[in-house]
Order: sequence, then structure tokens, then C-alpha cells
Amino acid sequence: RAESSPRMMENKVFMSFTFYSTILILKMYVVAIITGQVRLRKKAFANPEDALRNGGLQYYREDPDVERCRRRAHQNDMENIFPFLFLGAIYSLLDPTPAVARIHFFIFCVGRIVHTIAYLLQLKAPTRSVAYGVAQLPCFSMALQILLATTPYW
Repeated sequence: RAESSPRMMENKVFMSFTFYSTILILKMYVVAIITGQVRLRKKAFANPEDALRNGGLQYYREDPDVERCRRRAHQNDMENIFPFLFLGAIYSLLDPTPAVARIHFFIFCVGRIVHTIAYLLQLKAPTRSVAYGVAQLPCFSMALQILLATTPYW
């Protein structure tokens, strides 16, 4: 490790946050790749030029399986992971206990992975809902801690 590493790179909480955030971003890329594969397999393209390249305009259409990946799983990731990225970054600056912070990040990450698996494999209810709820707990905890730390400045 370089002696002149930036201060953030010395922050164990921030490094843990960076690790779990990167896992989540990679998971989002995997969902995008899966969406593309489902499009090809189901011949359901979002753009006429793609449909023409893959058999004709009749394939310029929506498909329920593609929409499950794209609109539901991927959009739900964006609605939840992007706020986590903000909350986790700010929370890391509050100097929380590294083990407690790691638990926050781990629970969110595992919850989102289980949520995606439940969506894509159409697992029985309430698997997806429980995964969603579990992943929200650390976000609410971080948001509350951020608000408590910043209340004197409002």
C-alpha cells in the first residue's frame, strides 16, 4: 500500500462502503446484460433498427420477461441503490464504528441481491418483499444518523 494514500482510502468505513457499492453496481450491470440476453432470446427489441437487424419490425415490441428484468428489477435497483450510494457515502463521513457500518452495508447488499434473484427467478411471495424491506432497514438507520448529526446545522 502506498504511503501517500488519500485520507479517504485510510477510512475503513469508506473502504467497506466502496467494496459493497462496487458489488451492487456490478450487480446492476449483470441485470442489464441479462436484460439484453432475454431480449435476444425472446426477440423483443426496444428500437426498430434492432428489430430490423434481428428479423424484422414484428420484433419491435415489448415482452413481459424483458420488462420484468428491465422495468422492474433494474428500475427498482436504480430507485434503491442510488439513494444507498448517497446515504452510505455521507454516513461514512460520520465516523461510525467500522463493524456496525459494515453490517449496514452488508445487509443492504445481500438484501438487494436476494431481491434481484427473487425478481428474475420469480420466486414465491413474499421473498422479494422481505428482501426489499430488509435492505431498507440499514438505509433508514443511516438516514436517521445523518439527520441527527446534521440537525444542528439546519
